[in-house]
Amino acid sequence: MIVGYARVSSVGQSLDVQIDLLREAGCGKIFGEKRSGRTRNGREELADALDYVRDGDTLVVTRLDRLARSVGDLFAIIDRLQLKGVQFRCLQQSGVDTDSSTGRLMLAILGAVAAFETDIRKERQADGIAKAKAAGVYKGRKPSVDSEKVRDLHRAGRRPAEIARELGIGRASVYRAIGQSNSLA
Repeated sequence: MIVGYARVSSVGQSLDVQIDLLREAGCGKIFGEKRSGRTRNGREELADALDYVRDGDTLVVTRLDRLARSVGDLFAIIDRLQLKGVQFRCLQQSGVDTDSSTGRLMLAILGAVAAFETDIRKERQADGIAKAKAAGVYKGRKPSVDSEKVRDLHRAGRRPAEIARELGIGRASVYRAIGQSNSLA
């Protein structure tokens, strides 16, 4: 059986293009999720796909970065697939597969290049932040929760679930903001 795996990094992105390509490639089952790909942690659909595939199956992705962003993760996934007798294929990077020694070599090279690009991107970001801090224009990340507003609503008798719904945040964030006010009192 050909099994597909699709992933996008954020909720605002669509899996449709990847799913269409995987269907065209003959995937009988497709797992898809909207999660960061930096690590395998928290990627339930990837874990389900890896559990689902059996000896003789092929796991297919559209691009290598949809499966893994680090060489370590990539090789851990590929090793797990090979132990199960499962082949791997990448649609938009032809020749990247585990069917041949050339495909495995290409997989290793592209994995190393992807890791290198990630490191370079992190370095450029850190350099940009350092430059902005030196210029006095870096303010850091804007808090996603207005803790004072949460506390005001709570003091007004609103329940945490109501506050969370109204502000579009999680209940855990509400409890953290309320807890902050208790520690300050």
